Amino acid sequence: MKTFMDKDFLLDGPIAGILFHDYASEMPIIDYHCHINPAEIYENKRFADISEAWLGGDHYKWRLIRANGAGEELVTGGASGWDKFRVFAEVLPRAIGNPIYHWAHLELRRFFGCDKQLGPDTAREIWEFCNEKLANDESLRVRGIIRQARVDTIITTDDPADDLEWHGKLAADKSFETKVLPAWRPTAAMDINSVLFTEYVKKLGEAAGVSIENYDGMKDALILRMGYFNACGCRASDHGIRCLAYMPSGLEQVNSIFAKRLRGEFLTDEEVSRYQYAVLSFCAEEYARMGWVMELHLGVKRDVNSMMFGKLGPDTGYDCVDPENGLTGLARFFDDLNIKDLLPKTLVFSINPADNSAINTLAGCFTQDGIKGKVQQGSAWWFNDTYIGMQRQITDFAEAGVLANFVGMLTDSRSFLSYTRHEYFRRVLCNIIGGWAGNGLYPADIAQLGGIVQDICYNNAKRFFDV
Repeated sequence: MKTFMDKDFLLDGPIAGILFHDYASEMPIIDYHCHINPAEIYENKRFADISEAWLGGDHYKWRLIRANGAGEELVTGGASGWDKFRVFAEVLPRAIGNPIYHWAHLELRRFFGCDKQLGPDTAREIWEFCNEKLANDESLRVRGIIRQARVDTIITTDDPADDLEWHGKLAADKSFETKVLPAWRPTAAMDINSVLFTEYVKKLGEAAGVSIENYDGMKDALILRMGYFNACGCRASDHGIRCLAYMPSGLEQVNSIFAKRLRGEFLTDEEVSRYQYAVLSFCAEEYARMGWVMELHLGVKRDVNSMMFGKLGPDTGYDCVDPENGLTGLARFFDDLNIKDLLPKTLVFSINPADNSAINTLAGCFTQDGIKGKVQQGSAWWFNDTYIGMQRQITDFAEAGVLANFVGMLTDSRSFLSYTRHEYFRRVLCNIIGGWAGNGLYPADIAQLGGIVQDICYNNAKRFFDV
């Protein structure tokens, strides 16, 4: 029987152990997609307590607490930090099989040096131990956490109208070695039926220094802001798309749709799809010209609990898998861009694991001389970045393509303690590859296997994003 979370946690067999300990574990991290606040990095935030550091903004943990019957006061409400921590400690031992059980204990061990299992009987002791360290240990301020995790590059997600003030300050701060780069996320510019759209159009125009009176003006503003982002080190874009509808439209038609919305009228579903497809296509061509990576996140049905959306707003843990993904539209979208020689390097993520094979086989249809894995599936994402989900995504990627070209893991997180997800991924990866070699499915050439592991952990992302 193996001991819980020992040095060979998730590693079965000697080859897996060698690959992780000798090749993967010390590789730096490129966290190429996350939602952390760059201001907190620049200001080197110190957390008030473990509840703020651990539970603030982490909708993964929020869902777990709610599922155990806790009221919203103890999740996002005004309850004390201790009470929020206490209810998390109550549910965690019950979450057997959930990756949060592993992530939480990795975070306790790696950042706090605490090897106790969190539960109702240890909650007070761990609360006091972690809070004492947060109050006094410089390595547990934000910059210290990033350094402990050996993070080479962080790519945040940022609105086109953002002034990127904190990215600029971080770039000028020679005392902090980690690169913090913006990523272009034009969700508000594409969400044309939002009640806030016309207000956003004005905000974007002001940021770009132009007046947006029609769709042509919108494109002008977006190009200007892309240029600004590019000058600030942007290397990637991000689009959250529930279902990509293939609806190419003429410029006159898109201008008409845009004008209708600026008059205050709401659009039909078809009009929304036509506008969104036009903006996505326009942006993708510009990404190709600038050498940016296009990240597409598909298949999320958002804010399905309308009552809680009304109380808390978006990104609070009320999203789910939507079986509609638009992969047929995605194939035609890629083909249109490819015909123009304007298909950018692309990562496709789906929240639905049933999409793995479709994404991987689609990716293999669009290759380019000199670029390894130009279009590829992104890492197991959101509800799939679990022990089984990671195995499934890695295996499906390998069976349909060239696994050694995979750009590896990201956190997709609002928590600075979540860098241990990279360790979790690396252990799963090494166990899979070590198992193949140990079972005679691949030569047990440790140097070659180790090189593949290090490429997936770090080198491929460094090349792919050109950071």
